[in-house]
Amino acid sequence: MLDDQLVTAYLDRIGATRPGAPDLAGLRHLQERQVLSVPFENLDYHLGEEIYMDERVLDKIVRAHRGGGCFEVNPALAFLLRSLGYHVDILPGRVHRPDGLGPLQGHLALRVRADGEDWLVDTGFGRNSRFPLALASRDEHDDPHGRYRIADSDNGAIDLFYNGKPLYQVVPNPVEIADFAPTLWWYRTAPESSFLQALFCSIRTETGMVTLKGDLLSTVVDGVREQVRLADDEAVLQAYKEHFGFGLDKLPAEPEGGVTTGVRVE
Repeated sequence: MLDDQLVTAYLDRIGATRPGAPDLAGLRHLQERQVLSVPFENLDYHLGEEIYMDERVLDKIVRAHRGGGCFEVNPALAFLLRSLGYHVDILPGRVHRPDGLGPLQGHLALRVRADGEDWLVDTGFGRNSRFPLALASRDEHDDPHGRYRIADSDNGAIDLFYNGKPLYQVVPNPVEIADFAPTLWWYRTAPESSFLQALFCSIRTETGMVTLKGDLLSTVVDGVREQVRLADDEAVLQAYKEHFGFGLDKLPAEPEGGVTTGVRVE
C-alpha cells in the first residue's frame, strides 16, 4: 500500500481526482487519466537503465513523469488502485503475433473488481482501451480507441479482440508481479526481443495519438495522420518535453539497423 502522500502525488501526476469510493466511475476516471498522461515507451531499454516492476517504478512514472511498458505502467496503476481500496489481480497474458501466440507472461494486465463486476484494465499495450472492459460481457465494447470484444478461448484463457483482430489472451488465474521477472530479463537481454529491436514513445490524446520513433514524429488528430522528420538531436529532445512531458539527459541508442516499427502502438 502506498502512503497517502505518494497516492496524492500519483493522482496529481495523471491529473486525476481521488475517487470517493472504489467504484466503477472512479476506475474509469483513473484508467482514462493514466492512458492520457503516461506514455507507452521503451526508452530505458536503449538508455541502459534498470526496469523495475516493484514500487521503485513509481520514481520513474510519478516523480520523473516517464512511462514504460506493461511490466511498469500496469503494476504502478495496481499499486495506486489497491491503495484506493480496489481489489486488483495481476493476470498473465500471451500476445497474438503473426506467427502465433507468444509466450505466457509475455504481457501483464489487471483484473479489477468494481461495482460487483470484474473489469479488464490495461494501460500498457499501445492499442489498449481507454476505459475498463467488462470481463463477463461477450458483446462488443465501443471505446474512444476502437471496438473491443472479449471471447472465451479453447484453452481456458480469455481472448481480447480489437476492431475484429486478436490482440492477446489473458489467463484468469492471478499471479504475482515477481513472476514476470524471467520474462522481463528476456525482454532486456534477448536479441529477438521486440523491445530491443524497436525504439518508441507514444501517448494517447483526447483526439488521437502522438508517437516518436527515433527522429520521426507522428501525430494523429481525428483520424488524420501527419509525420515529420525532426532536424537534429536537440529537436528530438525538445519533442520529448513538448509532447510527453519529460526531459532526457541524452538520447537513447537506436537499435542496430536503425529504428524499426517493432512493437505496434496504434
